[in-house]
Amino acid sequence: MFIIAGIIAVLITSGFIGGYISGKGSSGANGINGGKLAACGEKNNCVSSQASNLNSYQFIEPWTYTVPDELAMSRLIEILQSEERAKLISVEKNYIRAEFTSRIFRFVDDVEFYMDRNNKKIHFRSSSRIGRGDWGVNRKRMEQLHQSFGSN
Repeated sequence: MFIIAGIIAVLITSGFIGGYISGKGSSGANGINGGKLAACGEKNNCVSSQASNLNSYQFIEPWTYTVPDELAMSRLIEILQSEERAKLISVEKNYIRAEFTSRIFRFVDDVEFYMDRNNKKIHFRSSSRIGRGDWGVNRKRMEQLHQSFGSN
């Protein structure tokens, strides 16, 4: 019994379990590269408006807007700031990165938005940091955020 407790204590203090539980690390969120967000990869714990396979679980249509770019961007920031478990990490002219933390297990998901001003579209990527699946959490989140954003 004491040996198991000792091993767990060593793992926690070394950051192994703490990092795993808190989601420290990366889900590939790394900004924009050539007008593209990072690809989702092969796991079903990510959704993106730029997923390469348009028929896959990962693909969701990008959002469109008709208002001025600055108004669309400020509306998106306002929505993210109103989300209970969201934290804005980076806000740039055409890019937003946020982290969403799950209520119970404190898993962290990375969410990125890229505003394509030329085509009046908002591309996004929402990805879990750990696991192979997400029980549809990322898809539901992006659909709810889209509903909040509305047809601006």
